[in-house]
Amino acid sequence: MTQLPDFRLETHFSRWEFTARHHLTASDVETMTLRELLALGDDEDRRAFEDLALGYTPTFGDPALREVIAEMYAEATADDVLCFAGAEEGLYLAMRVLLGPGDHAVVVTPNYQAAETVPLSLCEVTGVALDPGRDWALDLGEIEAALRPTTRVVSVNFPNNPTGKVIDAADFTALARLCDERGIHLFSDEVYRGLERDPARTLPQAADLSERALSLNVTSKSLGLPGLRVGWITCRDRELLSRLERAKHYTSICNAAPSEALARIALKARTTILARNRELIAANLPVFDAFFDRFADLFDWRAPDGGCVAYPRYRGPEGVEEFCASLVEEAGVLLLPASVFRSELTATPTDRFRVGVGRRDPEAGLTAFGDWLEKRR
Repeated sequence: MTQLPDFRLETHFSRWEFTARHHLTASDVETMTLRELLALGDDEDRRAFEDLALGYTPTFGDPALREVIAEMYAEATADDVLCFAGAEEGLYLAMRVLLGPGDHAVVVTPNYQAAETVPLSLCEVTGVALDPGRDWALDLGEIEAALRPTTRVVSVNFPNNPTGKVIDAADFTALARLCDERGIHLFSDEVYRGLERDPARTLPQAADLSERALSLNVTSKSLGLPGLRVGWITCRDRELLSRLERAKHYTSICNAAPSEALARIALKARTTILARNRELIAANLPVFDAFFDRFADLFDWRAPDGGCVAYPRYRGPEGVEEFCASLVEEAGVLLLPASVFRSELTATPTDRFRVGVGRRDPEAGLTAFGDWLEKRR
């Protein structure tokens, strides 16, 4: 295994996330307080949280939590669920278990950096790029052409971070079928599922389409509860899930008991929370539409199909890297430039930046952003 590179997004955030005055690139939806979350539970939920013993928890995750997670899937049971300390742990360990020297993986770009750097540290990897010239379309023919006899994993993420793209359900189903026919594991990052602008475009979950597929999810993104640090992988291949559980013995071992109790409350109330979060994004999008229309000479803007991030194009002469650096240093407005999402596998656009549309009251940040742009005209 080769050494992993610096995680560009987290390095950038460690400098600016909690010091910039206006965080306009958040990848999660507006969170809630502990009091607000507990209010969504019933008396039994609250009593269980207050009387919780602060000992170790099962490595697979709290059984009651796994039951609630399994209810989200059409084909899975609680025995098909393994909990992790966030989605990143699940992604990291899945790649370590599935891939090794002599293997090959296919990864869709652009992506969350670990989706490609972890596989690259283990084996050969081929990238397949979403096409920005065709509304970030995914060419299934390119994925099929990239497959080899040694391909073990195809890794995708929809709704996509950073583009907000959601492909057609028929294409996603065809991708799962293609992987099954070749004996390949489809690894599907589904952390933004539930925030589609058009609910009819919600994709099926990979674990429901194939016994070999792995569905990754977390409380952080669509539910807006990153402080819980509870993620999970659902997979109906029990032998693979057992290998993942043993791998977890070398990392977190088990999740925090309070977090799992709170995650259970959140997932039981997921319909309410997701409706609240979709409404928040729907209210925000016209505000962002109006802002980017005002500066149409500088930006090409398109609202995301799903999730709470978008990836506009910057057309200014100095380039997006200098633009984003000057903006945060001079106006305190944080965006993520294209270099954070560059790929070692494929060409990726160099004129884009990520903006988040899921936080409450973005007007203050957009006002500071707009004032700064006007001063530069």
